[in-house]
Amino acid sequence: MLLTGPSGSGKTRLAARSGLPVLRLDDFYKEGDDPTLPLVGTEVDWDSPLSWDADAAVRAITRLCGEGTATVPLYDISRSTRTGEEQLDLAGSPLFIAEGIFAADITARCTALGLLADAICLRGHPLTTFRRRLVRDIRESRKPLPTLLTRGLRLLRAEPAIVARHHALSAHPCAHPQAAARITHLREAAP
Repeated sequence: MLLTGPSGSGKTRLAARSGLPVLRLDDFYKEGDDPTLPLVGTEVDWDSPLSWDADAAVRAITRLCGEGTATVPLYDISRSTRTGEEQLDLAGSPLFIAEGIFAADITARCTALGLLADAICLRGHPLTTFRRRLVRDIRESRKPLPTLLTRGLRLLRAEPAIVARHHALSAHPCAHPQAAARITHLREAAP
């Protein structure tokens, strides 16, 4: 199951509360010195799907679905670098959640591979998302404060378009309670 939505929409929290194994797709960001990273002015555009390794993410999902285990990267957003890797084991779970801001970008590929149970896009009020994102990013020292504010305001304005784009990529937009209900339904229906 893919769980997407704007940065700060609550994907990580909802995935953790689901009780299902979680693949953190944000750990598939490219290294900060990768020459293919997209730019906004002179800064890296970490909100562009081009800043992310979709092929590696699909390979990990394929392994998890086929073998129940995969080696996945660990990424430090504050340093814009991979810091290692870990083994993700589904421990026999027939479902898992792959969550991240770019999850919708691999919906078609996962569907074509027969790996997709559902694709959900969390949506909420843009000001609430802005506040959550800013508090989280400051708490985790993700980037310098001016960068967080500039990015946050840009994402605040872009949030409706982000949700519309995810919907166009076949992720079902819904609020937290509806998303939680969809996840519960899938868990109960799983073999």
